Amino acid sequence: MTEHIRTGVIGYGLSGRVFHAPLLAADGDYRLDVIVTGDPSRADDARGAHPGAEVVPNPDEFFERAGDLDLVVIATSNASHAPLAHRAMELGLAVVVDKPFAVGTAEGAELLREAQERGNVLTVFQNRRWDGDFLTVRALAARGELGEVFSFESRMERWRPTLRAGWKSEARVEQGGGVLYDLGPHLIDQAMQLFGPVSAVHAEIDTRGAGRSADDDVLLSMTHESGVRSRLSMSTVSALPTDRFRVRGTSAAFVIGGLDPQEQQLGDGVPPTDPGFGRTPESAWGLIGAGDEQHPVETLPGDYPAFYRGLAEAIRGEGPLPVDPADSLEVLAIIEEAHASAEHSR
Repeated sequence: MTEHIRTGVIGYGLSGRVFHAPLLAADGDYRLDVIVTGDPSRADDARGAHPGAEVVPNPDEFFERAGDLDLVVIATSNASHAPLAHRAMELGLAVVVDKPFAVGTAEGAELLREAQERGNVLTVFQNRRWDGDFLTVRALAARGELGEVFSFESRMERWRPTLRAGWKSEARVEQGGGVLYDLGPHLIDQAMQLFGPVSAVHAEIDTRGAGRSADDDVLLSMTHESGVRSRLSMSTVSALPTDRFRVRGTSAAFVIGGLDPQEQQLGDGVPPTDPGFGRTPESAWGLIGAGDEQHPVETLPGDYPAFYRGLAEAIRGEGPLPVDPADSLEVLAIIEEAHASAEHSR
């Protein structure tokens, strides 16, 4: 391993441009060497934002440079995640894949098997494990301030009634399309991180917007082996926002709205090294209480850079992966079961 982890990013849409490239550029353990995008305007943006990186138009040209790299980040359309990850592992690269890291459990299990057999580092960018609001929920539950938690409600709802150009508006479910494959990996992973394995799944899956190729409005209920019931809502046709989290326990409940600020900050060009990065203003803190007694709780700072800090340690053999891909395989199993539940009304 060289002084820096020599890195390439395949894909420079929202994920590559807003999440991966800025986080890598801000971390001294990495050097961003190659960016792949076939879009001329995105290529110009990439050269301007990351002048030290070579910009190439397609994955084939990227893989020709694999001998000079240590790590590849795959930030492309869902259906291309697994094929690109296979190519990268064949060339000996460590691999980060955006969620969902595969379309279905069969494809995902094959990736895990190959990584184990080849000894490749393979992990999944489950960045919302480091959302400030989620970290706050986890801390409250761990400290017992809610008593015994029995109900967890989590929502990511947007108002996008008009189709936007791009693969997300065109992909079918079998290609990883739809809001369940888009937002579900975040919400399901968070719930399982909090409350453990799932024993039962019920889903209501709808396509409400005109011209949509896949689902855009989903309600997913999961019963955890621990007894907690998680109710997860994901939608692109919700005209008014509601609570992000509502967690009920035997002693108190916690409610918080809004969204973690890190995505907006990265999109606005705020570097992860900024003192205000990941911090939620006091006006957006959540409330904890029971009955008429309630008080605000300071939201813990979000920390997306923690993913790449942990990955650098794992690549150098100094720590575990920041996200075990086996966790993400369990998420895919739940997504498959959710589609089966909705299809067969079970």
